[in-house]
Amino acid sequence: MVATRIAMLCCCAALLASCAGTPAGVEPVGGFEVQRYLGTWYEIARLDHPFERGLERITATYELRDDGGLRVINRGYDVAGDEWREAIGKAYFVGSPDVGQLKVSFFGPFYGGYNIISLDQERYDWVMICGPSTAYLWILSRQPELSHEVLDRLRQLAQGYGFDTRQLIFVEHRPAGAAP
Repeated sequence: MVATRIAMLCCCAALLASCAGTPAGVEPVGGFEVQRYLGTWYEIARLDHPFERGLERITATYELRDDGGLRVINRGYDVAGDEWREAIGKAYFVGSPDVGQLKVSFFGPFYGGYNIISLDQERYDWVMICGPSTAYLWILSRQPELSHEVLDRLRQLAQGYGFDTRQLIFVEHRPAGAAP
């Protein structure tokens, strides 16, 4: 009975650890500087998932926490509900803080992978992030728009990693009350 419980705990631990991993063949960026990453980013494109469905004007804001982690504030406008929605989470480096690999949680003790797989390391103007599998991908920018050249380069890179870039959703950032 004890051996079965230990085996189950080990399996659960392994399963949870894999949630904060990276997809096969994908490496997080090195030379990461968290101070330069802080602030607000605009979501330009993403693969679909339920927790952002129906949202426009999505931003992610990163702030330092007292415990060495990051406070993550994701915010988006729910068009159907005519209201802003916000989720506040926390993120911690998986290893060295100069590697863009974190685990993020919006729901208590459950963490998911947050892997920075491409970054404008000169100006920190754009970033591409993935989760623990090729089902999760985000492209963010410091501005509500990203040049077609950079966007095409990031799509090609993501496609090479095995992400289905044909399924990318491009986020609308028009001001409130503006015509579609």
